[in-house]
Amino acid sequence: MKHLMFGFTSAWVALGGCAAAEPAKVGDLAWISGRWVSDDGGKWTEENWSSAKGGVLLGNSKQGSGPKAVEYELLRISPDTKGVVTYWASPGGRMPTPFALTNSTPNYALFENPAHDYPTRIEYRREGDKLTATISGPGGANPMSWHHTRAGD
Repeated sequence: MKHLMFGFTSAWVALGGCAAAEPAKVGDLAWISGRWVSDDGGKWTEENWSSAKGGVLLGNSKQGSGPKAVEYELLRISPDTKGVVTYWASPGGRMPTPFALTNSTPNYALFENPAHDYPTRIEYRREGDKLTATISGPGGANPMSWHHTRAGD
């Protein structure tokens, strides 16, 4: 959930008024920037994210087994035509599929696209030098997670 703006007097808030939530900006997700890796018994994943400079985070991911990459994905976090921060996923370089940011905190982001077959949800959670990426279906069904560690850039 985004932070609330408190530009009004405390008396107004005490009377039950609510301030509008400030819309999320791509820069709010700068915590995802960097190089993230995981290795589980020879099956590995690398995920790289640029800085949020210019209002866009660019990313790429590749997965492999042993010395061979078997999958890759091009990623982008940028506003859609309405200004909503959106995760654009292009597995294998295909046309991008949008997932709108629906919830975020300083170390968490949830992107959703209920019309997509699978996944319908993409979540990122950071705890220090650990980044967990999870994809799932409606309501979190059939989750798959990748647990990454920050690597030297």
